Amino acid sequence: MQPPSGKPSALVKPTLDTRYHIDYTWWEKNTEEDLRIYILSHLLPEQREKLSQATESVTLDFIDPVTGEVMEVDELGLAVQIAARDPNFINQQTSLIDSIFRVFLSNGNQPLSAHELEERTARPAATILKTIGGTRVYKGIRPYQS
Repeated sequence: MQPPSGKPSALVKPTLDTRYHIDYTWWEKNTEEDLRIYILSHLLPEQREKLSQATESVTLDFIDPVTGEVMEVDELGLAVQIAARDPNFINQQTSLIDSIFRVFLSNGNQPLSAHELEERTARPAATILKTIGGTRVYKGIRPYQS
């Protein structure tokens, strides 16, 4: 049963169809880590070096290669999109949490279920749910509430 607001209760147990995303407000409130530094850690070494030395934020136009949609992104956002094109951006040597985080970085943080994450990470949906469906929040990955 859902509360009247339409948002799921925190007491509802997630399922394989529960959709997740990166909750950026969690990063603002609950961590000593710096989100920008964590995102930089997911980039290619040459991208990391260039962006870690940048003093100003520059906004650029990015054209989504699949949809053709033009979006404004900062240099970090563009670097993420470039890194996401690398076939090794998400691989079996990357930790499960980092792989899931990278999926959300590469898809514009569109909510996905454990089934959908399984397709993109090549990890079992049950393992994904067991990891991110508990009470502990990893890297801001939380159930999506519309």
